[in-house]
Amino acid sequence: MTIRVIIVDDQAMVRAGFAALLSAQADIDVVGEAPDGRQGIQVSRTVHPDVVLMDVRMPEMDGLSAARELLGPPPGVVHRPKVLMLTTFDIDDYVYEALRAGASGFLLKDAPPADLIAAVRVVASGEALLAPSVTRRLIADFVQQRPAPRKDPALRLKGLTPRETEVLELIARGLSNQEIAGHLVLAEQTVKTHIGRVLAKLDLRDRAQAVIFAYEAGLVRPGDSD
Repeated sequence: MTIRVIIVDDQAMVRAGFAALLSAQADIDVVGEAPDGRQGIQVSRTVHPDVVLMDVRMPEMDGLSAARELLGPPPGVVHRPKVLMLTTFDIDDYVYEALRAGASGFLLKDAPPADLIAAVRVVASGEALLAPSVTRRLIADFVQQRPAPRKDPALRLKGLTPRETEVLELIARGLSNQEIAGHLVLAEQTVKTHIGRVLAKLDLRDRAQAVIFAYEAGLVRPGDSD
């Protein structure tokens, strides 16, 4: 199955470079591009990509505002692509807010080409790009500095079984499904089932929001070991 991608970035050279790299992959098709968030929304709603590569800082409309509109569309708009944020900064206020809005992760623009290709595939498959420790540090830093406005996240944890709570904690620590399975001595399919139940019970979109929720609920605290 081919992954349909659009690239939203205000630098033409960046768009061209990413497009050439991704288009060279047999399983990825670049179906559009845009120089700012507003046009990115228009392109996305026209071509219905699977993944949107979204720059954080752009004129007209920044990537955060565009991600919010794509992931929380108005009535009548049913298409919701996966959004992968692109940034030039290790620590960027917008990245955390984008994850909260439902983005599936972020990637530094100077990451190796192989990382970009892998990121698109990971996000398209429904996973969140949260494995790098820098991402966990980013989330932990912002949760610590700015407590979230969620209503009683710790109370919502009581709706989970002990095993589901354990799985959520391991997700927040950055473990993959395979690593969680090994840690808990479970089949990987069983882990996927637990994750699905956690997301459903907590009304979370994906693993990215699950990590944020775990920090906000105090299940994992900034400074905890990975």
